[in-house]
Amino acid sequence: MADNAESRPQPDPRPASRDAPRKPAPIAKTRLADTIKHGGRIYQLMVESVRDYAIFMLDPNGYVASWNRGAERIKGYTASEIIGQHFSMFYRAEDIESGHPQHELEIAAREGRFEEEGERLRKDGSVFWANVVITAVRDEDGTLVGFGKVTRDLTERHAAQVRAIEDARRVDESVTANAAKTQFLTAMSHELRTPLNAIGGYTELLTLGLGGPVTPEQRDYLERIRRSQQHLLGIISDLLNFSRIEAGHLTYDIRPLILSHVIDGVVPLVEPQADAKAVILEADPPGPACIALADRAKVDQILLNLLSNAIKFTGTKGSVKVACRMSEDTASIEVTDTGAGIPADKLEAIFEPFVQLGRSLSSAHEGTGLGLAISRELARAMNGNLTVSSTLGSGSTFTLSLPRAE
Repeated sequence: MADNAESRPQPDPRPASRDAPRKPAPIAKTRLADTIKHGGRIYQLMVESVRDYAIFMLDPNGYVASWNRGAERIKGYTASEIIGQHFSMFYRAEDIESGHPQHELEIAAREGRFEEEGERLRKDGSVFWANVVITAVRDEDGTLVGFGKVTRDLTERHAAQVRAIEDARRVDESVTANAAKTQFLTAMSHELRTPLNAIGGYTELLTLGLGGPVTPEQRDYLERIRRSQQHLLGIISDLLNFSRIEAGHLTYDIRPLILSHVIDGVVPLVEPQADAKAVILEADPPGPACIALADRAKVDQILLNLLSNAIKFTGTKGSVKVACRMSEDTASIEVTDTGAGIPADKLEAIFEPFVQLGRSLSSAHEGTGLGLAISRELARAMNGNLTVSSTLGSGSTFTLSLPRAE
């Protein structure tokens, strides 16, 4: 450790006030300097070589008496710059004003040790987060000869802790918000479904002529009302399902499932939609049994969405095909259409919530843009996936891949 101030004259007794002197004070003739000088050489070399900790000595009034390499690295001062200066130089102005540096020494002298974490200053004025330990050093007769001070730079760890706390806070807020959103959507779906179901029921009664004869023009109006009612119910169901998926409230009944049975059950549901657009809807004959491990209701929902989308985005007299495929590990359903196709840079974007390509205020493509997002989440929850390949002008192929059953 440094003791390069032997030629300096003996200083006057230093004040024990809280105000730190500005002028460096000579310390070579003090008892602390003598203690440092006669310390073990090996111990001295060890302390001077440490770079991860600032280890230095203070005299009883808080003036720096020694300085190691770690202190120079962490605080920025060389030994010649700092020895003899008061250690309050490392504190912010408001801390000095409140007498905090002197308070630390008082506690260390009284209790033998003081420790805290807080902000300290480097030579360049920058602030770092430090762990500080001050230990009272006494000679054989108990006389206080100074203080040993160890400072560790914990800036990175402190920043990581702050980030972790902030992340936890955001997660908690997100969980709370999602729970509130789910409750709101559940309540709203009930409130909206009730009048919509009533609209559908009365529309059906009028269509059947129970309220009197219905003219062809009135029948057309009633059909439009029915389609609008079904469309609104579909939107409400999509919003509620998406909210439940995000909140993890859906349950899955995973068991061996023959995919050709799913196709046979879903295709008839979309045939009227295909017929209305003169779209050819084909199901390839099943080959070897495609058996997947999946939830039947969820697979039905995914396939219904894929077929409805394919028909919606396929031009008149186009075609949509659905087929089963098998690989070593997966069983899959492919839905191929002859629509306009999807740009390469949008192949992943279409699976994002509320994204619908080609949608505008004048677009005929209705919907929430949640269908594909819900379908992919359902597929992945069953340890599968939903992917797409497409060529502009030639159509697209959506593939629902699921784990293959033994």
